[in-house]
Amino acid sequence: MSSKVVVSKSNIIQLQDESELRKALEAKGQATGSTNKAPDSKSQATDSAKKELDAKSQTVGSTSKASPVVVIYFWADWAEQCKQVESVIDDLAKKYTKTQFFKVEAESFEDISEAYEISAVPTVILAQRAKIVGRVDGANVAEIVKKVAEACAADNGIKSEPANAVKPAELQQDLNTRLKGLIERAPVMVFIKGTAAQPRCGFSKKIVGMLNAQNIKYGYFDILTDEQVRQGLKVYSDWPTYPQLYISGELVGGVDIVAEMIESGDLIGMVPAGAIAK
Repeated sequence: MSSKVVVSKSNIIQLQDESELRKALEAKGQATGSTNKAPDSKSQATDSAKKELDAKSQTVGSTSKASPVVVIYFWADWAEQCKQVESVIDDLAKKYTKTQFFKVEAESFEDISEAYEISAVPTVILAQRAKIVGRVDGANVAEIVKKVAEACAADNGIKSEPANAVKPAELQQDLNTRLKGLIERAPVMVFIKGTAAQPRCGFSKKIVGMLNAQNIKYGYFDILTDEQVRQGLKVYSDWPTYPQLYISGELVGGVDIVAEMIESGDLIGMVPAGAIAK
């Protein structure tokens, strides 16, 4: 493994050497003693994790308040959900320029992942000294934005807005833009519960099976990982149930409609040629 790191922006580091994260945490005045270092072995990782979890219940004194928060984003290249979180992290780094953001490929840094009890990706950790001050498991973009704002606004000289300053119309517009982007991510896109390899409901399993049987190449989104998308897409598409199949950005329907269209031969006629496996 290379000992170098690739820094794409001044405050974003794609981790390639765990010592870089260790140095950053030490420089930020993380914990003193053994807990101020990223783990060097699995035994150290487990011990570190326990100490970090214990620290959650401790009161942070004045010294820790002066220590900036470090944002650690755990990802994997096979996880579709990480693509959307990646762009959110980049946008947040542009806004919170005094905050250091680390991107950690979870499977390449098992010790660090174990220390922070990473069981799925994407996961975002906000760490300050020996304390984990925030955590978001899954692609819950709204919660990631909220947690980073709460933890990093003061460090960046940004005044936190009161809750009543949120403008629902603007938030809805942003959500609609995101939903449109998800729908158009692939020529054939299906929104299901679970993954294509492991659907987590009978209807999702059925529609995946039908698409596979037709040799249709498709993208998918697991709605169980993002409640905002799960609820928002129902309104956006005016379709109250899942799964939902889209072709060329247009809603086709759910399992029953797809089954009927396969039987009539209409579905395959809608699919772009490039989305049919040869």
